[in-house]
Amino acid sequence: MQYKALAAALITSLPLFAHAQTNVTIYGVMDAAIAVEDTDAPGEKRRTVINSGNQSSSRIGFRGTEDLGNGLKAIFNIESGVRLDTGAADTELFGRRAVVGLQGNFGQVTIGREYSPIASVAAATDAFGQGFYGSNLSAFGTNRMTRRLANSVNYKSNAMSGFSVLAAYSAGEKTVDPSGDLWGVAMEYANGGLYLGAGYHNLERLATGDDKEYAFGAGFKFGDFDLKGNYLVADQTGNNNKFEQTNIGGVYTAGANKFYANIQRNELESGARGNAWALAYSYALSKRTNVYTTYGTMRNNERGVFGLNASTPSIVPAATALGSDPSAFTLGMRHTF
Repeated sequence: MQYKALAAALITSLPLFAHAQTNVTIYGVMDAAIAVEDTDAPGEKRRTVINSGNQSSSRIGFRGTEDLGNGLKAIFNIESGVRLDTGAADTELFGRRAVVGLQGNFGQVTIGREYSPIASVAAATDAFGQGFYGSNLSAFGTNRMTRRLANSVNYKSNAMSGFSVLAAYSAGEKTVDPSGDLWGVAMEYANGGLYLGAGYHNLERLATGDDKEYAFGAGFKFGDFDLKGNYLVADQTGNNNKFEQTNIGGVYTAGANKFYANIQRNELESGARGNAWALAYSYALSKRTNVYTTYGTMRNNERGVFGLNASTPSIVPAATALGSDPSAFTLGMRHTF
């Protein structure tokens, strides 16, 4: 009888041993808002909408690690975007991130769908945290800069005296030229409240040449103020295709209150220009829940049709509506878990 009791105890304890070696976390963000959007395009009226992902894209994810010994860990992360206004997925099932890899004293290596090196620099130096209308995510829309890499192998070093190196290769998986392959690198420096970053991508998009992408950014936090800025470039092959965007913004924190501001300049080599300014306010109801409001507007010249991007939604005039000045106002709530 004693042997049977001991055997039963060992069997029931096996899941505990497994959990001691593996750590899995379920997490997410739920963000929804009432928004008033105006493209300012001829024949289009201002509209009121319920949308999802204004400050942060709504999502659910699973991430975990397994200790393999000798300082080595297996890691994974899958993350799916959700539209709270309709309940639908906003992209592919796990289009936000889907990777598996190893982490150790050498740094981290992942394979799958991952954020690009330039995306890391752009995210770290956007005062809006790539949320709210007026963020630098507009530089990644309309087939400009590359934010996520499918079919990729990625490396990130551990910090060395504040410096980190990122590198990535994304396979276009084509059997004819151009291959569609992308390779990119970035270097980041973080020390106290100072951040500096720079990144470069080379994309084989056309047989006549490669697209080049650049990102330079800086941030400095002192006391309750956090200042950030970046310069982003998508230099595509062909005439008059070079796109440039500059952002300068800041955040002021006072207890549960956060005040955001950002100004943005967009330019195309063809002469199209658009200048935007945006403001946002957030109040923390708890560590996980906040309410917010934001307003952003873009002023295009006679050749411009630049738009405004929040974390998920965007408001962009039609390509034929040259000189339109889009704007948006939102009231929303965000909860993280």
